[in-house]
Amino acid sequence: MPLKSLLLLAMLMVPIGTVQAEAYASTYQPLPSKTTLITHATILTGTGERLEDASLLIENGKIAFVGEGTTPTGITTIDASGLWLTPGLIDVHSHLGVYASPGVKAHSDGNEMTNPATPNVWAEHSVWPQDPGFARALAGGITSMQVLPGSGNLIGGRGVTLKNIYSNSYQGMKFPNAPYGMKMACGENPKRVYGERKQAPMTRMGNVAAYRAQWIDAQRYIDDWTAYNDKVAKGKDGAKAPKRDLKMETLAGVLKGEIIVHMHCYRADEMLTILDMADEFGYKLGTFHHGVEAYKIADKLAENGVCAALWADWWGFKMEAYDGIQENIALVDRAKGSCAIVHSDSAEGIQRLNQEAAKAMSSGNRSGMDITPQRAIGWITSNAAKSLGIADRTGSLEAGKMADVVIWNGNPFSVYAKASQVFIDGALVYDRDNSNLQPLSDFELGQLQGVSK
Repeated sequence: MPLKSLLLLAMLMVPIGTVQAEAYASTYQPLPSKTTLITHATILTGTGERLEDASLLIENGKIAFVGEGTTPTGITTIDASGLWLTPGLIDVHSHLGVYASPGVKAHSDGNEMTNPATPNVWAEHSVWPQDPGFARALAGGITSMQVLPGSGNLIGGRGVTLKNIYSNSYQGMKFPNAPYGMKMACGENPKRVYGERKQAPMTRMGNVAAYRAQWIDAQRYIDDWTAYNDKVAKGKDGAKAPKRDLKMETLAGVLKGEIIVHMHCYRADEMLTILDMADEFGYKLGTFHHGVEAYKIADKLAENGVCAALWADWWGFKMEAYDGIQENIALVDRAKGSCAIVHSDSAEGIQRLNQEAAKAMSSGNRSGMDITPQRAIGWITSNAAKSLGIADRTGSLEAGKMADVVIWNGNPFSVYAKASQVFIDGALVYDRDNSNLQPLSDFELGQLQGVSK
């Protein structure tokens, strides 16, 4: 076989959807950390356990031990008597960086509303690392987040998972080897955006027809590349490679199980339609976002292994949000095998994600569901990590996982709760009592000059 054909074959043996897996690769490097022992804390592990008067040991940026009985000497020790310890919080639905502060038109980079289907765009290419919102989120205990495109399109593009550390580039924030997500939206948003322009889709049936057309094109794209690869492998002369298509690369990645679908969807009937569409085209749906009617189909979501990322109490701001109830998260969480998540979708809400979870827990408890703190913490830690495909590395306090840890001044579900210290990969990156460990972006530094104290 000619050398050129061999080189093409080697390149194209990479599965479709991951052809550009190294493009814009993460350059994230954990900050230097030191061995640290946190003692006498109330620990919510994120695995359903609550440990009293317990310790957590950080070594080499990882959790080395969590539990009772470790008393090494000669290392940095934090006495956390009266304090609570949790995994770093994870927000699966953020627009920080793509709708950066201050909220001006120049910073509106989250919706590429030039076509109903834009799987070719990547949210990371809009992320502004100087967004002051990142530091505000860090002060609320957020150590990782998924930044998504907006919901104006049926297919909005790829999302990106970030570690919440300061960097000059989004590549320096990218969570290493986290799977890509793909944002999709059903319901009122896309049909309103394009209906007002007298373009398709104007209706919900138009939404579904447009999704299906995209999946059919993606299936053909996979088939075309498979046929080409087969010809090259068999040494057939004259094999012509299909034209590379950025839209189809992302959609093919979904069909091949390499990219996780995150679906903005409110109504129960529409969520069931989307589940049927996933079956029709053979892809796995990852998470429904917003889902104000998820409580109506909690059993179906659990049965299909689909997470539900929800608000604590947003409802009624449009017709498809009209049937929301405050017990939504608690009812979804009650289903066997469920994956309930509290998300923000807000530059303000991400600063108090723990309190959003507290509201959902209180609503469930008022209805007699008896939700404990050790259960509810999973809504903003371990379940969120599962949704993003990173639960093997973060989201819970277990030996060997990243030391993404928050020390709280008390019960994190109290209205008075504040994050006292935040560790990311074992490095202390935020300290409420140390102004040198309260990071500010370059943009903010310029704005603070001349402010009187």
